[in-house]
Amino acid sequence: MKSKSIEEISKRMAGIDIAILSTHTENGQIANRPMSNNGDVQYDGTSYYFTFEQSRTVSDIQANPKVALGFTSEGGIFSDAIYVAVEGNAELIRDKASFRAHWASDLDRWFEQGIETPGIVLVKVKASRITYWDGDEEGEVKL
Repeated sequence: MKSKSIEEISKRMAGIDIAILSTHTENGQIANRPMSNNGDVQYDGTSYYFTFEQSRTVSDIQANPKVALGFTSEGGIFSDAIYVAVEGNAELIRDKASFRAHWASDLDRWFEQGIETPGIVLVKVKASRITYWDGDEEGEVKL
């Protein structure tokens, strides 16, 4: 299996805005939802997503912090699209200084009071394993 560096994958992931975040539900099923990745962020193996305290995302992570992320760039299966699968652990952050550090104005669409929005939570996902499909090449990222 081939291996690319995190820097190489990050360049290919530039501009991807939406990630699919997968969590484990209380009954053992897997729940998936789109999360805004604020596509201009340089990926280093850690991702941040905002959500609400009362969301299923938060309760799932509290019960089991093992999560998965899926990313795909524009294009079809036979184009130069890249597909990236991340396995990792999620952490819930409620610190406004951290909110400020990861805030982008596009988030105002969902959180009308910005970082002062009541019940806002930051989900931090630290990758433990990253695999990719880049054209005909399949591999794993060196972490």
